[in-house]
Amino acid sequence: MKIYFAGSIRGGRNDAEIYSQIIEFLQGYGEVLTEHVGKKDLNSMGESALSDKQIHDRDIKWLLESDLMVAEVTNPSLGVGYEIGRAIEAEKKIICLYRESDKKLSAMISGSKNIDTIKYYQLEDIKEAIEDILKIKN
Repeated sequence: MKIYFAGSIRGGRNDAEIYSQIIEFLQGYGEVLTEHVGKKDLNSMGESALSDKQIHDRDIKWLLESDLMVAEVTNPSLGVGYEIGRAIEAEKKIICLYRESDKKLSAMISGSKNIDTIKYYQLEDIKEAIEDILKIKN
């Protein structure tokens, strides 16, 4: 299985450690095409070796090749929202992960019938919920 993981980069890297842990877990299910999102040395300026167009085109190619999209959406990100929209358009399986906080999740995510949303407090909550979803959808 090819997995496209999405998490905030230019919108803030506060959750990079969580992304890394989620990606490591997802690698047990298949190839994570976007494992760089969890790298701690990737800062909020993003990748400097590529132009914005190159990043966009590469990431959309990966998204369209993927079997599953998993997005961590606790930290709002325009790019992640765009990727989710493209994944819906491409009829991909989509799981959005949201850590419970004082902020409310966007209705555009929580209200979509095309997205499985998982609220979590700790990584173990994610693992169990993803396993359940993948059993149902496979």
